Order: sequence, then structure tokens, then C-alpha cells
Amino acid sequence: MAEATDLATSLTVTDLLAALPVTESATTSRVVVNNPLLRVVVFAFDAGELLTDHASPRAVVVTLLDGAIRFKVGEVEHAMAPGDVIYLAPGQTHALVADAPSRMSLVMVDPAAGA
Repeated sequence: MAEATDLATSLTVTDLLAALPVTESATTSRVVVNNPLLRVVVFAFDAGELLTDHASPRAVVVTLLDGAIRFKVGEVEHAMAPGDVIYLAPGQTHALVADAPSRMSLVMVDPAAGA
């Protein structure tokens, strides 16, 4: 588990894409924010890398930063281009395949933690 990010303290992360290059034949990630309310992770995928069907108990927002990814929500596949956003309701099954070297941001929100 990544080091916790204090919920009451602001944070700035710069030059993140340079700090997370795409690695040949690999999927890598970096946790940017991690607290009970919010978790932000940036992923880098080489072409052909994939994540198999899985789900999160939290709400999830995925943003493609660069590259090209086929992102499956349930049984529906979406061809994502840079700047595209997908929202996943808690428990929604999803998977992906990188068609090109790609980086994406994944934000998980647990609204119950903020109550």
C-alpha cells in the first residue's frame, strides 16, 4: 500500500508522465493520492498489455492521458482516445487492452468515507 495522503493537506505532483514512462512489455503504475476518500493512480501500459475483468467496490473515473486503449465496461467495448473519460459505478466489471503505448489516470472515490 502506498503512503497515505493527508486528507486535510493539499498536494501538487508535477511532471508525472515523465516520471512514469511506458516500459517495454509491462504495465506499471504510480499512486499519486491515497486516503480513505480518494485514490489516484496513474498507469503506463505497453502495446498489447491488458487488465482482465475485475471490479472495484469504489466509484471509478478513468481518463486516457495518451495512447489508445480498448476499455470494456460490462460487455461493451469502448475505443478510448486521449482525453476520453469513463465513469464506472461501484461494482461494475471492466477490463482493458492497450492498442498502443498508453498512460491513463484512474480515480477511485469512496463517498462513504467522507460522510
